[in-house]
Amino acid sequence: MTSTFSRDRLDFTRANMPEDFQFGVAASSYQIEGSKFGGCGRSHWDDFAATPGNTARGEDGSLACDHYHRWAEDLDLVRDAGLDCYRFSISWARVLPEGRGQANQEGIDFYERLVDGMLERGIKPFATLYHWDLPSPLADLGGWRNRDIASWFADYTDVIMRRIGDRVHATAPINEPWCVAWLSHFMGHHAPGLRDIRATARAMHHVLLAHGRATQAMRALGMKNLGLVTNFEYAEPADESAEAKAAAHLYDGIYNRWFLDGVFKKSYPQEVLAGLGPNMPENYEQDFDIIAEPVDWVGINYYTRKLIAPDGTNQFPALKEVEGPLPKTLMDWEIYPEGLDFFMRRVHEDYAQGLPIYITENGMASPDMAKDGAVHDPDRIQFLNAHLAKVHKAVEDGLPIKGYFIWSLLDNYEWALGYEKRFGLVHVDFDTLSRTPKASWHALKEALKAE
Repeated sequence: MTSTFSRDRLDFTRANMPEDFQFGVAASSYQIEGSKFGGCGRSHWDDFAATPGNTARGEDGSLACDHYHRWAEDLDLVRDAGLDCYRFSISWARVLPEGRGQANQEGIDFYERLVDGMLERGIKPFATLYHWDLPSPLADLGGWRNRDIASWFADYTDVIMRRIGDRVHATAPINEPWCVAWLSHFMGHHAPGLRDIRATARAMHHVLLAHGRATQAMRALGMKNLGLVTNFEYAEPADESAEAKAAAHLYDGIYNRWFLDGVFKKSYPQEVLAGLGPNMPENYEQDFDIIAEPVDWVGINYYTRKLIAPDGTNQFPALKEVEGPLPKTLMDWEIYPEGLDFFMRRVHEDYAQGLPIYITENGMASPDMAKDGAVHDPDRIQFLNAHLAKVHKAVEDGLPIKGYFIWSLLDNYEWALGYEKRFGLVHVDFDTLSRTPKASWHALKEALKAE
């Protein structure tokens, strides 16, 4: 790989990586499928988006990219780019509209068609069982605050994986547990939109208990290649003060170490428990044997770093984000490839201990516009070059990095931010739903061509 980054081509080819290294792309059900199709039940994201003020322009995922009907076209884009894998998620509400009980045959048939379509195109299916679209009837029962969600999730896992588990290449139960628990129950930015520390403490624990129960359910079906996917942000003190360093360490504990510690060390960071402890479920320590059900690989979702400072209050967590000086994406996230390098090495050395590691999400939002049938996105190409250089170096250093997935295949519904934040390798016109591969897609296709 070259050391100077191009803005119009990717500075790697397949030959730069080991023969078994996998290149993939990712997406999620609610963001692309269209929740109004195929008997899908209502999710708490439909409820959240229907509440004024929660999402940009009141936008929701009811239509999204209409992947429900256009999946074949979309899988052709994955195949034609030369990608090996497609990381997709399954909608709990599409499989079980009530969250429990009667399955929706239309929904299960859709995922069977999708998985079979990948295999027909030579694409390895990487499945995620939950990417945030909780069935509304379960939200009515407390959702992630309710310990019973671990059993509900295991039952749902059994229903769908009895049908497609023999054909998926790899599976992770839950995408980004920090978003499921903290972002949604403490910060209130995502469904269910709570700002409640007691709800947060319970969700932070129950999301891992559900992960463990689902993993056990898949093991009971004889499934292999089961993983854990968590998201990471590099937390750096905003200054050299002891207070800023303590705040950054706490942020790192909440965001990064809580979930890895639970699965790999059967414990939670003490500095986080200092705040959440009084609100944790009774006897939560007894669940660690389930939470720590062995996994076969670890997924790293990485986008940015945050500069952290104390906020001057005495209310946990008593920290704030400070704007940093680095170039930023359209999400206002700093571009910091060094953070990806840090987390690959931390996960390998402190947790996974030799397990395969996949970069399961990495990408950027940019203000991409189609003009004369083309979409130029040089900043995304530069972003991918910078981060893939770190992956390449880690592989050269002997780390077991086995794959890299770009977020995302399509421009899609970016949750509370609506449709204007474009992460896709493929541009979507949200009026016509036409797809236009961007320059980054073409650059990827060129880089992945067989030698």
